[in-house]
Amino acid sequence: MHDRPAPPEAFTVTPIGVIESDFPDKFGIPRQPGLADTARASLVLLPPFDDPLTVRGLEAFSHLWLTFVFHQSPERWTPLVRPPRLGGNARVGVFASRSTHRPNRLGLSLVELVDIDTADGVRLALRGADLVSGTPVLDLKPYLPWAESRPEARAGFAPEAPPTLAVGFSPAAETVLARREDGDSLRELIREVLAQDPRPAYRRGAEERVYGMRLRDVDVRFQARTDAAGETRLEVVEIVTM
Repeated sequence: MHDRPAPPEAFTVTPIGVIESDFPDKFGIPRQPGLADTARASLVLLPPFDDPLTVRGLEAFSHLWLTFVFHQSPERWTPLVRPPRLGGNARVGVFASRSTHRPNRLGLSLVELVDIDTADGVRLALRGADLVSGTPVLDLKPYLPWAESRPEARAGFAPEAPPTLAVGFSPAAETVLARREDGDSLRELIREVLAQDPRPAYRRGAEERVYGMRLRDVDVRFQARTDAAGETRLEVVEIVTM
């Protein structure tokens, strides 16, 4: 029988920056990075980490690991969680999942680095981020594909990307998009996000419900439709500027 090691003393961490993104709320955010390539985000470094010297040489890398805090998740945690990939009912251990309800609420996200602006502090432009605006970032590190890409690795209950749904837009929604300068990119962002089916797993089947999801400066209202073949698609019924 092994003696248990003495627990280390607690320690504190300091955010190095804050995320500004297309996601004002956590509802609708893709459950993994890279599933919505159109999603825009910036990591704004905070003093004293906003010295341009801290990112010297970073432009040579295309992707970054971000360590962050799920600051909108409750501080409580449980040893068992219900991953959406298992339908929201089956339970697995919290450390066998990527749930936001973790003991220290730490997350890890792989994002694409698009640009570095050091004109006034440091702002990193990112693509494919799955982070809500206001997310505190604790650290960033360059991604090394030769060391960190392991195609032979087992992926447990999530062996491949989740299936996607078809997404349609009502005439009213198309009219709103046509009037916006960012209409094309916003349409693609909406399509990418809704294709992942952001509805809670335990509520799927309630086809009459209209859901609302905030993206950029709009409220996207959508509803599930089922065709004669039983296939589900999501229809954007309205886009309201906030």
